[in-house]
Amino acid sequence: MNLDQGALTEPVYYILLSLQKPLHGYGIMQEIQRLTKGRLVVGPGTLYGALTTLSARGWIEGIRSPKDSRRKEYIITSVGKVILQKELRRLKELVTHGEEILGG
Repeated sequence: MNLDQGALTEPVYYILLSLQKPLHGYGIMQEIQRLTKGRLVVGPGTLYGALTTLSARGWIEGIRSPKDSRRKEYIITSVGKVILQKELRRLKELVTHGEEILGG
């Protein structure tokens, strides 16, 4: 499986980050707002498009909610965790270089 995905968009990064535990769509949107203190708001169109793409790539998987069989929840896969770790390393490198050059 090819893990050279390039840089993640900010919404995709936060979707993967939020799915360390099973969440349904609205729960993902709430978690992203909580993590970013309201700075990033992901709308339903962006979210569900991303969920479809991330599922197709095998980075997340849908599961039926044990609380409500009509509601689909999502969870990050082991591949998704590798992708998220790679992105975190990339972001740390960006910050390190910025601090080296700008003094931080």
